[in-house]
Amino acid sequence: MSMKKYVVPEFLSGRVDQDRYERWLKAKARTHSKGDVGRFGVRSSAEAYRDMLHAAVLSSSGKDCYTGEDLHWEKISTYNNDHSRAGKTAYKAGFALLPTADHVRKSDGTFDFVICGWRTNDSKSDLHLEELLELCERVLVHHGYRVEKPDR
Repeated sequence: MSMKKYVVPEFLSGRVDQDRYERWLKAKARTHSKGDVGRFGVRSSAEAYRDMLHAAVLSSSGKDCYTGEDLHWEKISTYNNDHSRAGKTAYKAGFALLPTADHVRKSDGTFDFVICGWRTNDSKSDLHLEELLELCERVLVHHGYRVEKPDR
């Protein structure tokens, strides 16, 4: 029996089977490896992307790295474009906590991945974490909240 390189993490046991996990990982790696050529001028193998994405999943413990919310891993590889066209925003809203990969830029110009929900990734867009936090603070203050930053 051969050992799988990308074994479903224990925290996803009973929620995602091996085949679905590998299908999701391959699809994400393929999409990012193609897109990053134009976005960053980076050419890496799909396997290198699978390695980075799998490491990000392991680090996530199944949660959105920005909000701490439990992600809906059982929904990976279930999004249906036809249902989305018919259901529009109501359909997509049901996938707010669908796990996805977010690029995190490093100071040396390279990047890595973190795992977050689709809603979070859409909201964050291309912002660095500090830029996202500043935006969130402006939204909260605009709506009457007081924001107290932790001592760091």
